[in-house]
Amino acid sequence: MKIALVYNHDTKNVINLFGIPNREIIGIKTIKRLANALKAGGHQVKTIEGDKDLVDRLEDFMPRVLKGEQPGLVFNVSYGIQGQARYTHVPSILEMVGIPYVGSGPLAHGLALDKEVAKMIFRQHNLSTPDFAVMNSWEGTMPEIDFPLIVKPKNESVSFGVKFVTREEELREAIKFVIENFHQPALVEQFIEGREINVGLIGNNPAEAFAPVELFFGPEGPNIYTYEDKKNQSGRQISFKCPAELTDKQVLAAQNLARRAFEILGCYDYGRVDMRLEEQGNFYLLEVNSLPSLGEHGSYIIGAEYNGLDFTGLINRLVEVAAARYFGTPFPEKINYKGAHQGSLLLSFISQRRDQIEKRLEYWTNISSRTDDRVGLREVLKKLGESMTNIGLRTVESFTDEPFVKTWETKTGFEEGCLLIGHLDVPLGREIPTQNFRRDPEWLYGEGIGLSRAPLVMLEFVLRSLKFIRRLQRHPIGVLYYLDEGRDCHYSTEIIQAAAARAQQVLVLRPGNVENKVIIQRRGQRKYRLLVEAAPRRLGQSGKNIGALRWTCSKLEQLTQLSSRKERMAVAAADLKTTTFPMLLPHRVEVSLLVSYGESARADEAEQKIRQILGKEGVNWKLEMLSDRPAMRLRKKNRQLAESLAQVAQQWEIPLEQESSLWPTIAGLVPDSTAVLCGIGPVAHNLYTPQEAVQRISIIRRTLLLSEFLINRQPTADQNG
Repeated sequence: MKIALVYNHDTKNVINLFGIPNREIIGIKTIKRLANALKAGGHQVKTIEGDKDLVDRLEDFMPRVLKGEQPGLVFNVSYGIQGQARYTHVPSILEMVGIPYVGSGPLAHGLALDKEVAKMIFRQHNLSTPDFAVMNSWEGTMPEIDFPLIVKPKNESVSFGVKFVTREEELREAIKFVIENFHQPALVEQFIEGREINVGLIGNNPAEAFAPVELFFGPEGPNIYTYEDKKNQSGRQISFKCPAELTDKQVLAAQNLARRAFEILGCYDYGRVDMRLEEQGNFYLLEVNSLPSLGEHGSYIIGAEYNGLDFTGLINRLVEVAAARYFGTPFPEKINYKGAHQGSLLLSFISQRRDQIEKRLEYWTNISSRTDDRVGLREVLKKLGESMTNIGLRTVESFTDEPFVKTWETKTGFEEGCLLIGHLDVPLGREIPTQNFRRDPEWLYGEGIGLSRAPLVMLEFVLRSLKFIRRLQRHPIGVLYYLDEGRDCHYSTEIIQAAAARAQQVLVLRPGNVENKVIIQRRGQRKYRLLVEAAPRRLGQSGKNIGALRWTCSKLEQLTQLSSRKERMAVAAADLKTTTFPMLLPHRVEVSLLVSYGESARADEAEQKIRQILGKEGVNWKLEMLSDRPAMRLRKKNRQLAESLAQVAQQWEIPLEQESSLWPTIAGLVPDSTAVLCGIGPVAHNLYTPQEAVQRISIIRRTLLLSEFLINRQPTADQNG
């Protein structure tokens, strides 16, 4: 489970220094102890400052979750940076952005910090608490409460500003000190002679009370626990005893009082209640600490240890009780691998490897393999071969033609099975700047990350997940990767067609779009080169020769008129280059012409019309077809395959829709006898640009979706994965 340990140590990372600064700083040693305890519990931990960058850091660390997967959790030990009700600041932010956390909510923290309101609530519920008054001035009439008295800030914690006074002059000075130094009213409270007792609590509905802890203050100084005592600055040694020497009846009374105070303020998960035991045996409630210290020598830790919880056990127990409060069952729950549902095992395997998946994606993205980079292509193909071998797949020599295409399969083969096809080359020209891998909370960026790398990493972890549950070798699965996407599959076409004919289903590892759709139909595309030549002309020269460029532009305007949405036909110029002699107009024009089509017969007709429009007079021209990427036709088999995938997606509440696309892919090479779907890869956008990116949550979703789909296919042999 991902746990963000949120704390405050650096108090400067705010927009403005404003309001009362926090003086309660958690130590680095305690933070490290907490982090190590959580790691010992099997959690993935990141320490994060609770400052103005908190939400961005949490969004980067915390995953968006799948159905059946519990979200990350914040272990909150943040006391706040500045201003009022500082304990409430981080919980309020977590409530707003929807992240569960350990500890009380903002309302309970606010009530516990406001000692006046808390004591009023205690009295309303008939809980004994010392008499008190709230003073806004050190001048005028003092409260009619018998000395000695305790004076402290009304809205502070950890004994900040606490004064013990025995006469009116000291009282006025103490009130003045609080108002001037803490900029808030002073709480004047009756001092209860007797023993100081602390009771720690853990859990909810009802909370479990630890054994009471008694504090001993030594012979010098007042019989109260001051801030100087906590920081070892008072010159006296404070000691703790657990369990406190109380009768069974007194123990029960102290625990019940602590539990009631904890619950009526609405506290969650853990807390500490401070009280005094007078000579007559009555307990007086002092305050509830809704965020007790988890420092090594704190009374809360001492009470937990007596109850059998060492530090590591206590911290992980707090995670469990918070998870139970949010999710209804204790967490983490060990998976029974022998009896668990395969889908649950897949979810567990994939979701627990989010960081590994992203690190693997960064690794692949940083290997350059553009279509014209022969060295990079050899390297990436070699590394993919090593990966497939480590997973347990074998090379299919009959469908391999290095360095253009390579195929692997499980021991069962892939005949009448499922063939997964992707490409390793990144079809970007040299003019496109290189894009380094980077991340933001929602997207991962990098060269070819959507077109090639994210589908590749998805495939690796799909196969690893099937191997983990011992199902990989039982299923007929093939993997084909080609390296000439940027050359319109000029060298790999025949092998792709032959391999696809052997399979029952083909899934093309192209990226999904931002609407979470898979492709059931694609247009085809033909690429032509049109060469136009005419006699060179000077600017302003008269004559019948209108020039190569002018002629070409006029013809292109006519060619675009062939486009028809009804006929699913589009004609457009993609590029135009000219050749010119010095001081003359262009005499040679080269045009890259694209024809998008739904049916090849329509494409043939379009070519005839293009030639007719170009005509036989005026200039010399030549039209040459460079490539033809067939259309992915809409077939019943494709719809059925899409419906099977949609059923799996619905089971896991993964968004998945169907659509047609204008872009051609190798899906058009799959014969009619084989069902095919395209766009199976993670959702991506800005393809073929320096801003190409893949959606982080989609990588996990599509990996789980494809894994579950493959294991739902009927196995052909009873072999171990």
